[in-house]
Amino acid sequence: MSAPQFGAPEPGRTYRDRPAAFGIVEREGRIALVQVEKPGHRAWLDLPGGARDPGEDEAQAVVREYGEETGLKVRAGEVYARADQRFINTDGEAFNNRAGFLVLTLLGEDPALKIEDDHTLVWLAPAEALARLRHEAHAWAVAAWMRLPS
Repeated sequence: MSAPQFGAPEPGRTYRDRPAAFGIVEREGRIALVQVEKPGHRAWLDLPGGARDPGEDEAQAVVREYGEETGLKVRAGEVYARADQRFINTDGEAFNNRAGFLVLTLLGEDPALKIEDDHTLVWLAPAEALARLRHEAHAWAVAAWMRLPS
């Protein structure tokens, strides 16, 4: 079965495939998101995660990205969903994130891991996250996570 594709392509643009991994960690009924603020752009909310580095699997990538973006230490579980998202980044590059979404376990906090100053950790109720996430694929993945058996 193929992954659902989100994001309408802009005519004449080529979207480079980018392997990525994102994850959901829950604490006290809320899930971790990042508010991203880039100069000259409105702030937006994403699931923590991102592009896989060469040689990384999805679990390694999402653990690394969580630390860099949020300062949280997490353990990766299984991939529970896959979805693709076309988007244009703030530098004008067109990507198609080919993403795995993983359930994560929160292990603790380590502020020394956080290196992305334009990312701020935000905890939201899943239903609020659905309405506010920037990418359709992320909202779809939260909805799929909400329907997982307990």
